[in-house]
Amino acid sequence: MENNTLRDLYVDQLRDLYDAENRLVKALPKMAKNADSEELRDAIEEHLEQTRGHVDRLKQIFTSLGEKPSGKKCVGMVGILDEGEEILDEDYEESVMDAAIISAAQRVEHYEIAAYGCAQAWSEILGETEASSLLEKTLDEEKLTDQKLTELAEDINTRAHEVSAETGEEEEEEAPRPKARSAKAGS
Repeated sequence: MENNTLRDLYVDQLRDLYDAENRLVKALPKMAKNADSEELRDAIEEHLEQTRGHVDRLKQIFTSLGEKPSGKKCVGMVGILDEGEEILDEDYEESVMDAAIISAAQRVEHYEIAAYGCAQAWSEILGETEASSLLEKTLDEEKLTDQKLTELAEDINTRAHEVSAETGEEEEEEAPRPKARSAKAGS
């Protein structure tokens, strides 16, 4: 059976989101554990609770549509979370790791904002008013999380830069500078 209607696309997008949110429920605790900043850790843990609510809202929408939520792998979220996992495996200084975690978390949020924005618009067109309201609520929460991460990043990025600058100065004092090479042609 071909999927050629907006409703088919809508249900497919919802399944994609359902898988993405469930993957995120598993990934967020590790991000929180690796955060040095208490504020960042709290923000991630708060978003974990929201994400569980997002899963519940999606289940509610599937029930109202008479559809099953499973059967779709969110390849986009898999990739974004794999990149985040790579970041967590790095040996960054605490504030630099926090800056990296924010970067990874915002990639997740931007992906979700795009996906929920489309799903919410389609639900409206399809006359799914209850689903539209639920999706809009989730979309608003994703945007607020992104905004909170941006606000946290202002302080955390500055601290990460200060640590990097201090570390760079120490390394510069320890290691002699290489001699400048001639830029003449044929040298």
